[in-house]
Amino acid sequence: MLRHYPDAGEPLTCKPVTQGLLNHGYRVSTTRGSYFLKHHLDDSTGDRATIVRQHRATQRLQSLGVPVAPPVQDTEGDTVTEIDGRCYALHPWVDGLHRAGAQLTTAQSQRLGALLGAVHTGLEQVMEAGTGLAGRPGGYRSPDPADTFALIDDLLAAARGRRPRDSFDELAEHRLLERRTLLEQHADRRPPTPDIPATGWVHGDFHPLNVLYRGTDPVAILDWDRLGVQPRAEEAVRAAAIFFVQPAGKLELEKVRAYAGAYRRAAGAGAAELAAAVHRVWWERLNDFWILRWRYCLHDRRADPQFPAVSALAVWWTREYEAVCEAFTG
Repeated sequence: MLRHYPDAGEPLTCKPVTQGLLNHGYRVSTTRGSYFLKHHLDDSTGDRATIVRQHRATQRLQSLGVPVAPPVQDTEGDTVTEIDGRCYALHPWVDGLHRAGAQLTTAQSQRLGALLGAVHTGLEQVMEAGTGLAGRPGGYRSPDPADTFALIDDLLAAARGRRPRDSFDELAEHRLLERRTLLEQHADRRPPTPDIPATGWVHGDFHPLNVLYRGTDPVAILDWDRLGVQPRAEEAVRAAAIFFVQPAGKLELEKVRAYAGAYRRAAGAGAAELAAAVHRVWWERLNDFWILRWRYCLHDRRADPQFPAVSALAVWWTREYEAVCEAFTG
């Protein structure tokens, strides 16, 4: 790989980076510094054209002052290297730490919202037609509770049939039964389908593991694999639901309020846009069981530790729906 990047120096060490669920990453130390080597594995985003589009977007965002880590160019000026049919990219190594919402003050939460707003407005500039980066929005279709009921039945059978059963299986069964009851009670609140919310270019995966801090300052937004055209306010709501969820499944609403207010101002998003996004993301969460699908259908347990808080959040959010909506819009 490094033969394509002679200016990077000679390799000294290569150590896997353990964080991340979809791709493989390595910290590579050379005679001239440290780099992040990314091995693109996800079939939905790992083709060369898609990766190049991500790279060009981050290069342009950097020129606008958005904290990113664009890839290193090889001797031909390319940023993607193909070896044995797989795509790789070399990025400068950025020293920093990941900070969850519990580690952020209210003022830092506000700054996080402003940062995401800057990402969205910056993408609006750099991805417009004529740059070679334009794209089209996908359609939005809210989850159908009939499909969710069928999935719940399948997952219940899997959780009950595991031998030996453990505490996770017990919790999964409890949450599945609880969620089925909630869906029966709130089925009439399904967002309109088809729905056409305000869309724009978004990062696509804005959460604590993709934002690096040095001290109190964000220094790099990482992992642009999910860059795409989506309802932009939904990204703001989803990110808050990850950053500011507590272990018991509640959101820190004071921080959410500071974050959301700063986001609205930076992105030029109105309260109505945020309210609609809160409703769509709440409904999405009420119907979502991706962690259980990974465990029981794909036999992949890497996301298991997230399940207690994520599953509790859907229940708490339903009970505190008005307070959550006010925090995003007030």
